[in-house]
Amino acid sequence: MSLLSYTLVAFGSLFSVVDPFAAVPTFLALVGTQPRPAQARTALRASATCFVVLTLFGLAGQVIFTFFGITLPAFKITGGIVLFGVGLEMMRAKHSGTRGTSEEAIEAETREDVGLIPLGLPLLSGPGAIATVLVLVGKARGLEQRALIFVAIAAVSVASLLTLRSAELLARALGKTGMNIIGRVMGLILAAVAMQFIIDGVHEAFPAIGAGVTMAMLKMQPTTAGAPTMPTVL
Repeated sequence: MSLLSYTLVAFGSLFSVVDPFAAVPTFLALVGTQPRPAQARTALRASATCFVVLTLFGLAGQVIFTFFGITLPAFKITGGIVLFGVGLEMMRAKHSGTRGTSEEAIEAETREDVGLIPLGLPLLSGPGAIATVLVLVGKARGLEQRALIFVAIAAVSVASLLTLRSAELLARALGKTGMNIIGRVMGLILAAVAMQFIIDGVHEAFPAIGAGVTMAMLKMQPTTAGAPTMPTVL
């Protein structure tokens, strides 16, 4: 895989789970009545919080695995299951509990600075986004791919900033139905990414299963036209 392809895969995986479009309704509910400069500052703090949190977990990924004695295949499987559940909720246009509870939403209404909590954390950089970063860091081969993960984190953070700053325009242009459609598409992509995490984790944790599946797929491939087939020896 080329470096450009790897960057696009990392960006797509992160963007689908961060999903700044899902934060638009909450952003408008919390700061929609404030002046535009105040909204812009809140959007900047939220996206900066997302960047800092995901970058810190990306840098400390290997330390976390070593400290808790967690293997990468185990984290891929667990993280994939969590992300798959989030993706299913997104496809059903439901609010995921990993992005915050109703009690946290009520508490957020009384906060003076909502850019850090709950917008930045956990709405943008929630457990799903953190798990995705840790899996990507664990899969990275060499310093170049590791560096590209942080480029993807920065790009997602910038995209989140632009999305939140355009929250009112997006809400008017897309409406509730349009936002739900985008959420469902993001959920489908996230569910596919999560399933790939699970498959990779199972293959790495149980190599015999991966080898068996590969052999079965090779046997199912049709023979080339005109090529003689080997007789089966009993």
